[in-house]
Amino acid sequence: MATSKKDLMATPLRTLEDVQGRPDSRELTIAAAGVRSVRHPLTFVDRDGVAQHTVAQCDLSVQVPKDVKGAHMSRFIELLGEREDALSVATIRQFAAAMNSRLNAERGQLSLSFPWFVKKAAPVSGVVSMMDYSVTLKAWCHEEAARVLLSVAVPATSLCPCSKDISDYGAHNQRSVITISVEPDMHSGAEIFIEDLIDLAESAASSPVYGVLKRPDEKFVTEAAYDNPKFVEDLVRDVAGPLDSDARIAAYSVDVENFESIHNHSAFARIERDKRDD
Repeated sequence: MATSKKDLMATPLRTLEDVQGRPDSRELTIAAAGVRSVRHPLTFVDRDGVAQHTVAQCDLSVQVPKDVKGAHMSRFIELLGEREDALSVATIRQFAAAMNSRLNAERGQLSLSFPWFVKKAAPVSGVVSMMDYSVTLKAWCHEEAARVLLSVAVPATSLCPCSKDISDYGAHNQRSVITISVEPDMHSGAEIFIEDLIDLAESAASSPVYGVLKRPDEKFVTEAAYDNPKFVEDLVRDVAGPLDSDARIAAYSVDVENFESIHNHSAFARIERDKRDD
């Protein structure tokens, strides 16, 4: 006799077999199994301690031992849904550890990518607008140890020193994207914030970019960029220098791409360093 839908709904969950929890005999450890591209609302704390709500694209996974059939995928989603406290670069380690515990795993990793908004005042008029930045926060957790990587992509303006030098008037400029990725030093005792990396990138550029500019502001940023020309190599070095001397940072990479205005290609430069190798 066929089981009706009503009978299935009335069946206690404890009587249903945990198929993913069955043993596996193929003797192959799975490096990562989990969920990818889950969009979920999350809250993060900014540098001033204010909680900002955003929507993150989430990848969560754990290592599956060679004698276990699979990971319980629903638990990843449950973990996201149960998150009430605001996350930060400092607390993402605890979140990764909680994931491992929930999935009964020794190793796990997660990646949260989300837009981050900052209020910016135009340099002359003072008109306030919102600027958005692309942020990715990753964590790898193994038992009690954890690594964290914070990446921020910052748009900016760069003006070509060569064009300025050889031209009777004017100089070509372009939009740049400065991507800074840092691994915090867990022993420094000081936290790194998203805004710290944004400030560093914008201060190194020929000029920051803004959501809204009035005419006096446009004049200001145009002339500021002209007075502060940067090759892509200049820009990547000017960002990497402060990271090099920042005791909060154990390792970093800086990637700068200039979307050229007079060429049909981009120019780029990259600097990477792991201070622990010194």
